[in-house]
Amino acid sequence: MAKETILTYLDKQLTKKMNEYDVAIDWDTRNHTIELVIRLFAENTEGATIDDADGVESEEEIIEFEDGILLYNPKKSRFNEEDYLAVIPFEGKGIAKNVLDGLIDYLKDILDQGQSDLLDFLTDEEAELFELQFSEDELAEAIAKYEDKGYLPYPSY
Repeated sequence: MAKETILTYLDKQLTKKMNEYDVAIDWDTRNHTIELVIRLFAENTEGATIDDADGVESEEEIIEFEDGILLYNPKKSRFNEEDYLAVIPFEGKGIAKNVLDGLIDYLKDILDQGQSDLLDFLTDEEAELFELQFSEDELAEAIAKYEDKGYLPYPSY
């Protein structure tokens, strides 16, 4: 049986705990990063005109919002931190399993709240901005709920 890695563990846990959301894993082998790509969808029943982050207007019936959480190797990865909801470093060899368990639990909370906020945003004429909220303190609390269960290695090529 193949050894469990960050990728296989994330895939298994996301399938188990996050099946009501669109969450994908994007592994960039050259940049030594693993991105959790998260998407929220909402029906634009009001036909509101929405500007995206690039200033592109849309009146689509279904609004899609995308963001990401990046796991990265501080010694090898290059990226713009502002492009992500959060960035979480890992040591070159891997990451603690309890960190991923807490992250997945906290991500579910973020998406639950985000889905509600996105629907509110579409119906509130005064609202000017929608974005997901990430708190390092809340992530730390979520991680603290799990005991250290060992390390998950970074995947081999």
